[in-house]
Amino acid sequence: MIMVNIPSPAVSIVGRHNSGKTTLIERLIAELVARGHDVGSVKHHSHVGFEIDYPGKDSFRHRAAGASETVIAAPGQLARIKTLEGEVECSDIVRSMPGHDIVVVEGYRKSGLPTIEIMRAGNEADARVAEVFAEGARRGWPLGTDFTQFTRGTVPPADDDEAREALRRAQEEAIAAENAHFKTQHPDHVDISNKLPTNNTVAIVTDIEEALRAAELYNVPAFDLDDIAGLATLMEERFVRPRVTVVIQAGGESRRMGRSKATVPFAGRPLICRLVERLAPVADDLVITTNEPDNLAFLHTEFPQYRVQLVCDSFDYRGALPGLYTALQAARNPYVAVVACDMVFASASLVVAEALAMNETGADVVVPVNKHGFEPFHAMYRRMACLPAVRRALDRGEKRAQAFFDDVEVLEFPQSAVLEAEPMGGCFINANTPEELHSLEESFLEG
Repeated sequence: MIMVNIPSPAVSIVGRHNSGKTTLIERLIAELVARGHDVGSVKHHSHVGFEIDYPGKDSFRHRAAGASETVIAAPGQLARIKTLEGEVECSDIVRSMPGHDIVVVEGYRKSGLPTIEIMRAGNEADARVAEVFAEGARRGWPLGTDFTQFTRGTVPPADDDEAREALRRAQEEAIAAENAHFKTQHPDHVDISNKLPTNNTVAIVTDIEEALRAAELYNVPAFDLDDIAGLATLMEERFVRPRVTVVIQAGGESRRMGRSKATVPFAGRPLICRLVERLAPVADDLVITTNEPDNLAFLHTEFPQYRVQLVCDSFDYRGALPGLYTALQAARNPYVAVVACDMVFASASLVVAEALAMNETGADVVVPVNKHGFEPFHAMYRRMACLPAVRRALDRGEKRAQAFFDDVEVLEFPQSAVLEAEPMGGCFINANTPEELHSLEESFLEG
């Protein structure tokens, strides 16, 4: 598969020394790989210098479990080996590992990533953190608050009324306690405060009963240390890149082009080849809808690795909405990216960003929007919800692509989000005439 710079979703698994992180990660990677996912991993060392990837080392264990790529990082060093100024940011590492269904990060507590927290009863530091975590839960303090500072005369700032009220109550309790000391008054309170679950914590993995109860109070999913299947399911549902069918709409002959847009020459090859090369790397299933499949049969020979499916239009009349129905009906996956074949700069990165937004929000349609309105032919659709809604709109005699939007949950993807996914922009530029195509070709060749 051709690799493109597609950001991979990532989850960090953290704990203290000897918490069992690597063992859990080994098993989790193996489970996700067994389910057919491409998994990358990161091993972070907080100390300067490290030895790389020999049997017994944590990074070696990541690879042995099935990770297809492992990055090993420490202050001043990164394995792929590269000398760095200072310590590399986790976000930069993840961005440098494109094409995975998910990247599992070991360490990097302050990465800002969704975090899975391990607390093991046999680890003294874990047990201490669990004790503080449970105390904060019992007192109703917001997750992510620096619990250790409540009785030390310093109260961290709170950004909402509920958190401020919780802090006020905590101060009153501390004053009322007079000489009594809250459990976090402990020589290691600073270390503990830096290693507590935060508002980035999405799951707790533990065999400590009070940590399980605290997780329940905070409404954070909790798993036993041996529940690898349950943890993998949570990651699949919330973080693994969703399976996407990419549909390129080739249609048929264009009156203004004098032939099919799919077969007009662009940089010495049929235009459809450019679209396939740009979008296939992020497609779990690649479909091209067309009413001239014989003219596009050469794609099977040109791109055998992608198993391109040529699908004839479902209706004998043309229109945006009938074409969208064909795309949705032909798709094999729950998420369907639909892209017009004349969008010369169609973006694989934008397809992934739309899929992740759909996964995160539960929307049925993620559609870019700009000053010209919707861009329904570089958008993402949830097949199960959209297919019947499109059918109903067709039965009403509708032909516009967005005619069914009122019947489903639509997430408008603003220009700022588009540019974050594809900084070069230009994703929606299309060629409707030979002159426009020639101009885009010249721009492409000059660039």
